[in-house]
Amino acid sequence: MTMHPKARRTSPLSMSPLDRRTFLRGSLAVSAGAAGASLLAACGSDSGGGGGGGSATEGPYPLARPDSPVTLPLSDDNPAIDDNLPPEKGGIFKILNYADYMAPGVMKDFGAKYDVEVEVTPYNNYDEMLAKLRQPNATFDVVFPGPTVLSKMVYAKLIQPFNQTYLTNVGNLWDEYQSPWYDVGGQYTMPYTVYTTGVAYRRDRVDTVPDNGYDLFWDPQYDGKTYILDDRGEAITMSLLRNDITTDVNTGNPEFINAATDSLIELIDLVSVKTGIQDYVYIPDGTATVHQGWSGDMIAAQYYLPKGVSTDVLGYWVPDTNRVIGNDVMAVPTGAEKPVLAHMFIDNILDNEVSLRNFGWNGYQPPLTAITAQSLIDDGYIPPNLESAVVLPQDFDKGLIQAEVSPAVDALWQNAWARFKAGG
Repeated sequence: MTMHPKARRTSPLSMSPLDRRTFLRGSLAVSAGAAGASLLAACGSDSGGGGGGGSATEGPYPLARPDSPVTLPLSDDNPAIDDNLPPEKGGIFKILNYADYMAPGVMKDFGAKYDVEVEVTPYNNYDEMLAKLRQPNATFDVVFPGPTVLSKMVYAKLIQPFNQTYLTNVGNLWDEYQSPWYDVGGQYTMPYTVYTTGVAYRRDRVDTVPDNGYDLFWDPQYDGKTYILDDRGEAITMSLLRNDITTDVNTGNPEFINAATDSLIELIDLVSVKTGIQDYVYIPDGTATVHQGWSGDMIAAQYYLPKGVSTDVLGYWVPDTNRVIGNDVMAVPTGAEKPVLAHMFIDNILDNEVSLRNFGWNGYQPPLTAITAQSLIDDGYIPPNLESAVVLPQDFDKGLIQAEVSPAVDALWQNAWARFKAGG
């Protein structure tokens, strides 16, 4: 039975993990064990990619793209668990995840069923995640990486392949995630959430959204009330698209990256732009009038509205084409003490009712066929004016996806972002 929206929560969420995408592109120069370090060092010798910035797709291993899917390698010294093993019970079940990214009730119920205490160790970005996984004798059971660091983790053997006989709910996923481009066959990961990146705004303050909604950031009438995400990948990508520089959101062309950054720097004097990741708070409480934002944040924003303020004030714009789409995934670390239970935990999250319950808490949508835009509106999970925040399978036909890039290309983005943060 679907839980009624009013029963989901009675107080605002604590969604501090929203900096989980601050390092969406990953820090590919960070070593992931000795093997990973040597692999990543080799990436630094890339050539090409336009203007001497290095190639976004060349490296010591294939870098996956939606139009160039990758089957990740299997190895004898990192096998999947055997069939028909009983779940481990008792003790602590250890999750490595962003804080507050999963409903406490979902974790509590799973723990009670298998007589374990579910413990979350939080991290703020992929650097921290990798460092924690590499600690001597690390014993995390489930981890939540993203496609931008996945290949590195596999080649460094930080995660183990699935035994898919334990994953009975894979059929609930969208077709696009039955065998995703970054992990063909789903050998190492299962998807957790999907999201878009767009423009969050106050509908009671913005009279008209231009055809190019990104232009709202450059509108002087919102001086002092304009925010972009404190995320180099998201912010520079938005400027690339707004200025029709390129639709390659993984570009290694320094001229393109610098032109997009120059346009962002214009915002400093034009609208006194600020950076942040609290779009889910600043739009509902009125601190911001326009704020670059993630779709999951805007769905969650309704819980941060001041008492008596209608959800009608919330608006979210994404382009009809060339919209940025991303997702997070679930995996089992190689050092897991409870790998069987880890498989069962991931399978539990893929259950339709459990996943919808989790969505009702964190606002981030699971890619399950049972969840549609209309059902979310009909069941009261989102107001009709936020329907644009729902991700649909067909969005992938017109979507742009940030993917893993070489360290040389990542350095270009880091340097450009540092220039913007320094004021030009």
